[in-house]
Amino acid sequence: MTTPMADSSFNPEFLQAHAELWNLTFSYLKAMALECAIKLGIPNAIHRCGGSASLSELVISIPVPETRKPHLPRLMRFLAAVCVYSLDNPIIDDEVTEKVMGIYCLTPLSRLLVDGSIGGHGSLSPFVLSQTTKYHVSAAMNLSDWFMTEDKEVAIEIPFRAAHGTDLWGVMSRDANMNEVFNAGMGSDSRLAINFIISKCGEVFEGISSLVDVGGGTGTTARAIAKAFPHIKCSVLDLPNVIDTITVDGIVEYIAGDMMEQIPPTDAVLLKVQSKT
Repeated sequence: MTTPMADSSFNPEFLQAHAELWNLTFSYLKAMALECAIKLGIPNAIHRCGGSASLSELVISIPVPETRKPHLPRLMRFLAAVCVYSLDNPIIDDEVTEKVMGIYCLTPLSRLLVDGSIGGHGSLSPFVLSQTTKYHVSAAMNLSDWFMTEDKEVAIEIPFRAAHGTDLWGVMSRDANMNEVFNAGMGSDSRLAINFIISKCGEVFEGISSLVDVGGGTGTTARAIAKAFPHIKCSVLDLPNVIDTITVDGIVEYIAGDMMEQIPPTDAVLLKVQSKT
């Protein structure tokens, strides 16, 4: 007599649920592998080879120590499995290491990660790196602790603050590298969005003579609007730790301040909402 569990193990619905459970359990590896690929310059390496490259070409061109190069095939195989790259003509070259030979090709997703202008916008690699920092990852790892804490003062805080003692903006004010990484990421994502808005929805800027981009970071969005609509006086309002790092170019005005305290008078206010998990 079989048990209910044994019977269910042959059920297609059960098998699908089992596969999905595995996918969810190991999904964090996708983000970490993607971050690793960007930092190793793999999208650019494949792009320099014309959009496709053999494993041997990648092993030669990716700047890692010789002792780490034998591990690159597994990373590439994983990235292909999650569709960051495609793998053409796969052949198992080594039964022991399961090294898969073939041609790794850029996909629409990985083309977004190539430096320079692809399809009219810049690389989105900075955006990925801005959202996979040690601060974001460690805050996510503390999510269960945050839910189970009985300390009322801590319980009302967001998980990020509970993990680091301050919010994202506080971290950026004390960590110059995080400040640079985050603003670069927001700029790369904003560039893609504002280019679409300007080309497809430019009428929303009609009748506006001044605009303040609240929390506008390094001014990527405001500069794009100012260049597309020269009659609009564009300004960027952000915290001093952001504004103080910017090289003024004369295209927009940069204002150090806190939007919670005051927003300068203007015809229009632009506010992009970002998650602060």
